Amino acid sequence: MDLATHYATGPAEDSRLDRTPHGRLEYLRTRELLRRFLPGRERVLDVGGGTGVHAAWLAADGHPVHLVDVVPAHVARAAALPGVTASAGDARELDASDASYDAVLLLGPLYHLVEAADRARALAEARRVLRPGGLLAAAGISRYLSLLETGAAGTLTPGRVDPVRAVIETGAYDGHAGFVPTHWHTATELHDEVAAAGFTGTAVFGVEGPSWPALDFAGLSRFDELAEPALRAARIVERDPRLIDASAHLLAFAHRPA
Repeated sequence: MDLATHYATGPAEDSRLDRTPHGRLEYLRTRELLRRFLPGRERVLDVGGGTGVHAAWLAADGHPVHLVDVVPAHVARAAALPGVTASAGDARELDASDASYDAVLLLGPLYHLVEAADRARALAEARRVLRPGGLLAAAGISRYLSLLETGAAGTLTPGRVDPVRAVIETGAYDGHAGFVPTHWHTATELHDEVAAAGFTGTAVFGVEGPSWPALDFAGLSRFDELAEPALRAARIVERDPRLIDASAHLLAFAHRPA
């Protein structure tokens, strides 16, 4: 199934981060981290930005935002948001001028691009359209997501052991727990891919921290009660090399050399 078909027939993308406790935690932490690195009024290119879940608050914060996505329905939804422009496009071949943005977000492309060469192309394009000194924010899915999710939910059946082990060892996720086949990263791998693309000062953060499976087990009804302790836990170990991969998602920040 290609991406356009998946997102056209699957659950609505604009509600993805609200359907589960760990999705809500991902949204809050991604917003928190982006705000930490985007203190001013920056020209932001949101590549693979879906329906504009993050573009909406970035624009409300005062950042001029242009969103690019491969799914036409996403582009139409995003283009209707206040302060957001949007167009169809591919992360590997951006229709943007050299050095035309202060910040580029790749919050989805790196896991949807299962071939390393395609991820390298997307990172090279992000570097090209960034101004010297501009900021890259690139997300990955942790290789340990399926292990932690199925283990905590009681759905790690004998038939899932080999696929779970395979994604940890190789990064090749086959769709065994839902979602389309994708590439999942370790924090070290994500760091190295970004650095190899010519960015400097690469730093990788764990997004949700180690508490997200417990939030999912407790359910949406307890999210407001449990969210703040989970956020505190995520902040404490956001760069801890022994726990960073326990996050469901990883977020790398780096700069184009000045």
